[in-house]
Amino acid sequence: MATSRANTKVIVVGGGGTIGSSTALHLIRSGYTPSNVTVLDTYPIPSAQSAGNDLNKIMGIRLRNKVDLQLSLEARDMWRNDELFKLFFHNTGRLDCEGTEKGIASLRRQYQDLIDAGAGLERSNVWLDSEDAILAKMPLLRRENIKGWKAIFSMDGGWLAAGKAINAIGEELRKQGVKFGFGGAGSFKQPLFSDDGIGCIGIETVDGTKYYADKVVLAAGAWSPTLVDLDDQCCSKAWVYAMIQLSPKEAAEYKDSPVVYNGDIGFFFEPNEDGVIKVCDEFPGFTRFKQHQPYGADGPKRISVPRSHAKHPADTYPDASEKSIRRAISTFLPRFTDKELFNRALCWCTDTADAALLICEHPEWKNFILATGDSGHTFKLLPIIGKHVVELLEGSLAEDLAHAWRWRPGGDAFKSRRAAPAKDLADMPGWNHDDTSQEAKL
Repeated sequence: MATSRANTKVIVVGGGGTIGSSTALHLIRSGYTPSNVTVLDTYPIPSAQSAGNDLNKIMGIRLRNKVDLQLSLEARDMWRNDELFKLFFHNTGRLDCEGTEKGIASLRRQYQDLIDAGAGLERSNVWLDSEDAILAKMPLLRRENIKGWKAIFSMDGGWLAAGKAINAIGEELRKQGVKFGFGGAGSFKQPLFSDDGIGCIGIETVDGTKYYADKVVLAAGAWSPTLVDLDDQCCSKAWVYAMIQLSPKEAAEYKDSPVVYNGDIGFFFEPNEDGVIKVCDEFPGFTRFKQHQPYGADGPKRISVPRSHAKHPADTYPDASEKSIRRAISTFLPRFTDKELFNRALCWCTDTADAALLICEHPEWKNFILATGDSGHTFKLLPIIGKHVVELLEGSLAEDLAHAWRWRPGGDAFKSRRAAPAKDLADMPGWNHDDTSQEAKL
């Protein structure tokens, strides 16, 4: 295998994002020759339109499907111990709260799943049955705002400095000698095939550049279903966030606060080193359906097409999002309700019907590998997900992972496993945007 790895050429499309950068890193760590690995993206690592290029992401173990436990434990170990990643894990703890009857019942099931997992999680997760217990973990919450709440406190949770972690991967790839293509030379147009029309031998980018390789990995995140026809297995959706600036004194008070999450309201993180707090609401997401023809489709079809905030920085979010972000601040951070919001933005991910990843070889195109379907929960896997993509390339992916991530059309990715179907941005007042149409390019 060492000889094969040394000689195999691999292209990673979307290599500036979470799954793509991790794949490129693990190719190098597995012994592939760096000059045989080509990373393509519209933007340099960390890609400005990747959901992973963010101030922070939640870290914690939650068991949504059968393979979550294994992957979460692998990732936790890497965030704690790997020299490249451990600087970016802020182990402040994670406080998952609910205040409605339905929400509390769901939270109890989540807690029981953790206890029953048989992985020692009963030692790192604590059920908090009262307001006093919650306030003991996060005293800066206001009692009157958490009446009736219950919570799980996860000692092994916290937050990840997301954009910085991907940037560190990019620096390592550059140091190792990986090849890159950005801009038009990194934006996917179509696969290239051998004479039989089945074997993928590379890709062409929008500027006409042709790259040749033995394997192609499409890890384009929310842009994946706009680039290649995925038979409606993925539906891209946007979530929103905004930021507030704290004074040095205010930031010091909130330093080392756990991530606080409530499924009906949203979540927030401790301030970063610059005193910035990111606040998110919680809802089923926004779609942006258009008639669009990805490669491999017979004609235009109805697809939710992301709109890059990097290409359209003047875009805002809907009026309803402003209200829900303000509601989250008034609940979690009421002393800051008069703070100005900035960096309002949409963050695009892509859901599968069962919220499991789509990591498999395309059923009709040999050597064309799909690595997408993050369903909004994949960043915590940054240190390890690329290892499993490499296993797929080499035919050694574990059977349970291969089954969970297989090509599986026929489900409802529009609804996925969320509380309700997403609303379309076209129906949301207040979303200010221009009308240009570069959005489908990676």
